[in-house]
This record gives sequence, structure tokens and C-alpha cells, in this order.
Amino acid sequence: MAKSLRSRWKRKCRAIKRERYAVKELTRLKKMLGLKEEDKVTENEVMESDQVIFLDANQINKKKKEAEPEEDVEMSSDEENVEITDTKGARVFNSKTLKDQNGQYPVWLHKRKIAKLSNNKKKLKRKPKRKRYINKRK
Repeated sequence: MAKSLRSRWKRKCRAIKRERYAVKELTRLKKMLGLKEEDKVTENEVMESDQVIFLDANQINKKKKEAEPEEDVEMSSDEENVEITDTKGARVFNSKTLKDQNGQYPVWLHKRKIAKLSNNKKKLKRKPKRKRYINKRK
């Protein structure tokens, strides 16, 4: 496939940009590292900056545990009530119906999910209970 004038021109412009940005990037990197072109860095300064403190995984985990105290979380069964504390007060949600003590759904529950739950509840109410067949002959 032939190379068009436009693609050649764009390639040329990109090459010019690369050269210009390379100089800027190099100065920025040197500035980040703290190296300046005017000041020559001595070996002592380099050795001081290369000193690294090594930590074991155990030490890191200990620091994390100290920072965040663990909370005991118990799994709730389907029939248990879940308590959620708000700034206003404690709300108790039934995990089966997902409603609180006032009959309200939680804020984070999506409208489609609420509609689905209410439709299922209506279907169960409409469905007649099966009558048992009693054998009168004995």
C-alpha cells in the first residue's frame, strides 16, 4: 500500500515532537531524582540515598493489625434480623423480606429488586392453597 503525503507528514511531526519531549522528560526525571546538571553528585550522597530499610512480611502484617482492629462478624441465617446503625438511629432489617421495622426498604436496594420482591409476594398471595383430599371411605 502506498504511503500518502499526509501519513508521511504526520510521521515527521511526531518525530519532531519526540525529540522535543525527550529533552523535557529527561530534565523532569532528573528533577524528580534530585539530580541537577550543575551540581555533580558525590558518591557519599548516592550511598545515603541508596539506603533502604527492609521489612519482613511479619512486620508489615503487625503494622496493619495495629492500625486496623479486627471486628468479629457473624453470619446471619435467613430468618435473623440484621441491625444497621445510622446517624439517626439503629434500623433492623429482616434478611428475608429486606424491610426494616417500619416496612421500608433500604436506600441501597434498587427499584427493580423492590418491584420483583413485591410481585413475588403478590403471586404467593393470589395462589390458592391446595386442599387435601380426605378419603372418607375406610
